[in-house]
Amino acid sequence: MIELQNISKVYGGRTILQPLTLNIPAQRRFALIGPSGCGKSTLLRIILGLIQADSGSVALNGTRMTPDNARQLRLSIGYVIQDGGLFPHLTAANNVALMAQHLGWARPEIEARVLKLAELVQLPQDLLRRYPAEMSGGQRQRVGIMRSLMLDPPILIFDEPMGALDPLVRFHLQEDLRNIFRDLNKTVLLVTHDMGEAAFLAEEIALLKDGRVVQQGSYQELVDSPGDPFVSEFLRAQRMEAASP
Repeated sequence: MIELQNISKVYGGRTILQPLTLNIPAQRRFALIGPSGCGKSTLLRIILGLIQADSGSVALNGTRMTPDNARQLRLSIGYVIQDGGLFPHLTAANNVALMAQHLGWARPEIEARVLKLAELVQLPQDLLRRYPAEMSGGQRQRVGIMRSLMLDPPILIFDEPMGALDPLVRFHLQEDLRNIFRDLNKTVLLVTHDMGEAAFLAEEIALLKDGRVVQQGSYQELVDSPGDPFVSEFLRAQRMEAASP
């Protein structure tokens, strides 16, 4: 569960996040979406404990985040970014195992976990010996997903995870991700600018503009009952972008 209470952030006199309250229930798939500059990346960094809000609080699974416990709480989050964010000098297997090795897991336990995750994300085992440069974008992203799941965290955060992939690879990965989310029953926060992706992967969506939540609900609720003219405008713009050659 992710609980945000009255979160605000100002940079250089510019308000990035207005006082914002958002609760993401445990084992739900939730998407943050909005145009560039709407504040979603700043909000994500606050949730991860990488920066502090000017006001308000963050709690993960009932534990309020502080500067003292932020690093420990991050271990309860699996984090995936574009292109996997892999270390180029490590093989796929070593990228996945890195944090478990740091925490002192036994080698047989690590190897068994890596193989189990490769099966989960449908990554052929022979690719585990390859370096990131020897893999496709979709394969690197699957390794990034494996790494996020290595410690079996209760919370998963995906930050524009498929923005750099070609449409066909993206389609297949979205299908597999949705199945993985359903099988694992974890709390999932997806940050994206693509409404189609949000609608496909998330049960609930929060649309941001100028550092505030304009509307929150299912994709169908946003389509059928837009609570602000911006909601309709954003949906139209997404449809036009999808239709453009």
